Amino acid sequence: MLKDITLGQYFPGNTIAHRLDPRTKILLVALYIVALFCAKNIFSYGLMALTLFGCVKASKVPFKTMVKGLKPVVFIVVFTAVLNLFFTPGERNLVEVGFIRISDTGLSNAVFMVARILLLIMGTFLMTYTTSPISLTDGLEQLLNGLKRFRVPVHELAMMMSIALRFIPTLIEETDKIMSAQKARGADFESGNLLEKAKALIPILVPLFISAFRRADELATAMECRCYHGGEGRTKLHVLKYEGRDYAALAGGAVILCAVLVLRHFGL
Repeated sequence: MLKDITLGQYFPGNTIAHRLDPRTKILLVALYIVALFCAKNIFSYGLMALTLFGCVKASKVPFKTMVKGLKPVVFIVVFTAVLNLFFTPGERNLVEVGFIRISDTGLSNAVFMVARILLLIMGTFLMTYTTSPISLTDGLEQLLNGLKRFRVPVHELAMMMSIALRFIPTLIEETDKIMSAQKARGADFESGNLLEKAKALIPILVPLFISAFRRADELATAMECRCYHGGEGRTKLHVLKYEGRDYAALAGGAVILCAVLVLRHFGL
């Protein structure tokens, strides 16, 4: 299960998706999320699914990898579907057995909610798959550059996000090693009730927290040894610059958002 978590991983490539400016990709994801929450019918969700499929094909990221990354959130998806399916009243009950009632509104809400969660996760994962953490940091810092006037530590916030994304795969790998070591010593993480499973995680969490704090201390020491003092006066190795493909991609994202709003307005 831990190996299926792909958040924060970067797949190098030279596709159009990889060459887009990181600021463009962040804005496109924002437009994608807004459009996804504005979608209310099967045509809107179909358009969003086609958009995501086209982006995946353009990025050449294996679709199998996208689906594999969804495994850790299966429980959340199923739980959300059950809540909407059985606890949403509607005008007409499709199934009614004792206290179990499934309405037409509950069924449609469950289907659309599951589709929204899956599309949302896959869309945001695609950005991290095609953008390195350093590029994301530079893009986010440039987008929030105006907040520096209000003394917001934009560079520090972007740096923290970059470090967090960078160390997600490292912490997952460390957790997997600790679990393997504990299993070799006879630890059992599968059997027992929920409380017993929670207690079994203590031998994992303690060394994991110690390892995480040790890595954080080593990183802080390394940054201090290199005279790191924040973003004041720092230059960039790669200067971000919008190109024609970036404007075209933003225009395409705006068109898709407008199309979803039109479909929502006319109920199609």
